[in-house]
This record gives sequence, structure tokens and C-alpha cells, in this order.
Amino acid sequence: MKKILLFLFSAILLAGCDNGDNSFKRSAVGNPYEVLVVCTQEFWDSPAGRALENVLDTDIPGLPQSERSFRISRTEQLSNLTKPFRNIININIDKQYYSRTMFKYSKDVFARPQVVLTIQSPSRDEFEQYVNDNAQVIVDFLTSVEMNRQIDNLKQKHNVSAMNTVKEMFGCELMIPVEMSGEKRGEDFVWLSDFNSVNPEILSFVMYSYPYTSVDNFSLENYIQKRDSVMKKNMPGGKPGQYIQTEKEYIDITETSYKDRYLQITRGLWYMENDMMGGPYVSHSVVDETNNRVIVVEAFVYAAGQKKGKFMRKLEASLYTLKLPADKLIENSIHIPQVVIEVAEEDKQN
Repeated sequence: MKKILLFLFSAILLAGCDNGDNSFKRSAVGNPYEVLVVCTQEFWDSPAGRALENVLDTDIPGLPQSERSFRISRTEQLSNLTKPFRNIININIDKQYYSRTMFKYSKDVFARPQVVLTIQSPSRDEFEQYVNDNAQVIVDFLTSVEMNRQIDNLKQKHNVSAMNTVKEMFGCELMIPVEMSGEKRGEDFVWLSDFNSVNPEILSFVMYSYPYTSVDNFSLENYIQKRDSVMKKNMPGGKPGQYIQTEKEYIDITETSYKDRYLQITRGLWYMENDMMGGPYVSHSVVDETNNRVIVVEAFVYAAGQKKGKFMRKLEASLYTLKLPADKLIENSIHIPQVVIEVAEEDKQN
């Protein structure tokens, strides 16, 4: 079991800047998780450029096959056509202006929603080293930006019926996409899905609870045992002897913090016993101290022969909208803290 103790997308420098009123900005272009890098071809082909490409070209975690984290485009310089791109990375190499390599970012500069990330450095060698050292910071920052955009979309439009079901059964709130209209209830368990849609893929959420006894509830062994027992009882297949189980060799657990409480994030693969169905899942497990229970919310996908990253990322954003009975201000409790990066003005040399 791989366990990493960290704060979710924790801040590394100063707060990012916002550019004030953007009500008249044009809409950003590009699909989620697309990144436009602004640099020359010569720089892109250099070791420094290759370092950045290698960082952006990493795999989405927790999938059964390799899928790129970002779709990368490049341009020599920004134009009216490329300025509205949703995610832009600017590269500035100049030893006369910069004494060290730093990140900074601005939001909604040319369009909205948009983020312009600048990496400034006095030399290519320092740029290369800095990008390699901060590879996960870059990936986490861009991922959290896109996750928060999806959360903003959910705040504007989500499945109200599913929200009411979660409130009725658990006293919690959870925002899920409107197309997730299928519902199946069990004892302290609910399955929400788009099972009745015309699409070949099946997108699903499950939510369940059980009494909290000790920190041992969050051990790998107890997690698998509880998940498998809940799924066997509540998620049978179409024939006798078929039910969802956990691929025990493909589990990654991250221990982190969200909304000032412990959060266990688990990524792995599921399969249908005595059948060929399977796919990826991600779950969030938290302690509801008000009711002394563990709440688990999980998103999983069945999409045979298709790429699954876009579905998983869309569903994963919903997990962060979980509001426990103790949470009062939902507007302040459903955004993922971003990695915050900016350079101080005194670090520039005139």
C-alpha cells in the first residue's frame, strides 16, 4: 500500500492574483485539461522544453490503461486567436530580470475562466531543474484549476433529486451531474447512476456509511473488507454469483486533509465477479463526528473500449462537494484548495 501524507494541493508560496472585474471578458476556448505552452520551437526542443513536456505528459492516476494528464499545444506567441485559451503556460528566460526561477499565475487575463501560469527563470538550466523538482506542483495546480471549474458548473446545475436523496438518507449534501438520474437504495447505501441513458458507458456514484470505531477503520485491510462486503450486498450483477469487488493489487491510498478534517482518497480498479465487467474508481472516506460514523462517497466508471479519464475526472469533482451535517456554509466548503504560486515583486531585478 502506497500511503502519502500531505495536505491536498497545499500552498507553496503567496496567494495568487485576480484581475478584478471580468464580467465583460470573452469565454475561454479549449477543452478541459488542454494546455497551451508559449515558447519558441527551439526552446521546446531543448532539454528545458523537454522537461516541461515530460511533466505535462504524465498519466492520469488510477486508470487501467495509460491516458495523458493534459493535451498539450504550443505557440510561438499569443495572438487574438490563442489569447482566450483556458490554460496558458508562459515561459520567460532572462538573466537580466530574474535572479531565480519562480512560478506566478493570473486568472481571467484575456478570457474566463482562464489561468495564465508563468514560469520565469534566469537560465534554461535553472528552469529545467526547477520544473523537474516541482513536477507534481505543476500537475496538481492545473488539475485543481479544472476540478474547481467543474465544481462551479455543478453549483449552477446539479441533480436536485439526488441531492434530496442524500439529504434524506444521510443528512449530507452532494452535488452530482444532472444526467445521473438512476437510483437504487439499500441499508445506509445508495447508488446513483446514468444507467438508463443511451450512452454505452455507465457512470456511477455510491455512498454508504458505517459506525466509526477507531483509526483502524482506515487501514487498507479494513477498507477492502468493508468495500467488498457493501458492494457484494448492494451491487449484484445480472446473474447469480455476480457482484462488484475490488482488485486488491491495484490500490493507491492517499491520506490528506479537506475542510479541516481527515480525508482518505483511494484509487483503484473494480471488477464484476464471474463476469467481464470492470473499470476504475475513486473514493473519499471521512469521519462524520456528529454521528460517529464513516461516510464513503465513490465514483466509478464502466466504459469498455473507451478512454475513461474524462469520465473519472468529471465525477471526481463531485466527491469534493460532499457536505457533512457539521458543515454550515456550503459556498465556502466545496472548492479544492489550489496550489498557490506567485513571485514577489522584489524578486525581479531591473
